[in-house]
Amino acid sequence: GLKARFDEFEMLGVEVDKAEYEARLQVEIDVIRNMDFPGYFLIVWDFIRWAKENDVPVGPGRGSGACSLVAYSLLITDIDPLPYELLFERFLNPERVSMPDFDIDFCMNRRGEVIDYVTNKYGKDNVGQIITYGQLKARACIRDIGRALNFSFGETDRIAKMVPDVLNISLDEALEQEPRLRDLRDEDPRVDKLFEIALRLENLNRQAGMHAAGIVISEEPLWKYVPVSRGANDEIVTQYAKNEVEEAGLVKFDFLGLKTLTVIDDAVKLVNAQRSKTGEDPFDLRRIPMDDPAVFREISKGNTTGVFQLESSGFQELLKKLKPDCFEDIIAAVALYRPGPLGSGMVDDFIDRKHGRKKVEYPHDWLEEVLKPTYGVMVYQEQVMKTAQVMAGYSLGGADLLRRAMGKKKPEVMAQQKGTFVEGAEKLEVDTKKAEEIFDLMAYFAGYGFNKSHSAAYALITYQTAWLKAHYPV
Repeated sequence: GLKARFDEFEMLGVEVDKAEYEARLQVEIDVIRNMDFPGYFLIVWDFIRWAKENDVPVGPGRGSGACSLVAYSLLITDIDPLPYELLFERFLNPERVSMPDFDIDFCMNRRGEVIDYVTNKYGKDNVGQIITYGQLKARACIRDIGRALNFSFGETDRIAKMVPDVLNISLDEALEQEPRLRDLRDEDPRVDKLFEIALRLENLNRQAGMHAAGIVISEEPLWKYVPVSRGANDEIVTQYAKNEVEEAGLVKFDFLGLKTLTVIDDAVKLVNAQRSKTGEDPFDLRRIPMDDPAVFREISKGNTTGVFQLESSGFQELLKKLKPDCFEDIIAAVALYRPGPLGSGMVDDFIDRKHGRKKVEYPHDWLEEVLKPTYGVMVYQEQVMKTAQVMAGYSLGGADLLRRAMGKKKPEVMAQQKGTFVEGAEKLEVDTKKAEEIFDLMAYFAGYGFNKSHSAAYALITYQTAWLKAHYPV
């Protein structure tokens, strides 16, 4: 697979250090074999190969799976992890045994065909959908109980709408925050009874549904591992939800439907229908240059309606300020356009540094190579990991554990990790005060850091839709 990728690079005129790729491939293969995951990779390889051979559009990758050179060599993903410093340990950490997790995007209209292929290949009793449980949350609880107590629709609707619009708010919190609910309860014994019952039933499972993307595959019929039920179309559905299914030893695969892949596929087919009339060679989206000035001009104007991920008015404003002029900038924009970074001032800092209004500074000279693509700002989880490796001699597996600990922000764990980091930095003759500063900086950014491999893979779809919009707008 890697040899085929090398041939591809040659055809595109891209020069790479083959020895570096081969060494990385060997490291990954050793980890995959030691952790006993070749079967998992091969199952994913098999259904993606089938999808591509049958012209089902498949995404370039998503989540941390795009970090893997093995996945890139097997054509599971389509983004080369090496130029973008995507770290394999972010996907499979040899120091922490957890299931690998490839989330795969397919064309929305044809995703079902790939699931059918897997079902036929591994046996209809061995492949199942995963159950989800809908719980009685505050508003739904009021509506359901109101209906059972013969309240009119209007009455329950009025009471339910008084519950503050806060994600996962409990009834106790609603009664505390909304005095009108308390008054209503005191004035009307029927409403008081409704709340008395609702407070007991809140958070019970209300109905079963089906996970939008999750599929499990087992070696023998599913009922040998987990209790099963039937779905609306008679398919087998596990009675355990996704976390318990994995604890029971089953392997979960996510088959996601992505509308943009369908849009791209339609656009490319229309382009090629035109080209065939004029006798031109068919157009291949995988061969477009990644540095096309026309694409960056359109994006910098905020002319991004129809461009994957960049459509919202807020994102268009960000792009007009950022004026991306390279693919790395698009990867960063996708990672930065989230509430945390936007609220922290990181985004303005990033834009000012890019345009020279602020000096690009690095916390330490050793970190220039790690932070150069993002103008000295720590944007990605992978940069937090590399910082631990460069400044304190961590292995990348250990750095991934540190990143996870920083994300959870438990004070006692953080104190212990800080001690380890400073000790490692002192061995490399880094000043203690400087090491503590860098650790605190990492801990701050780890709260906002985004997974670069997901950002890079999705930025590729963004770039492809922007390219099609720039060159084939109709």
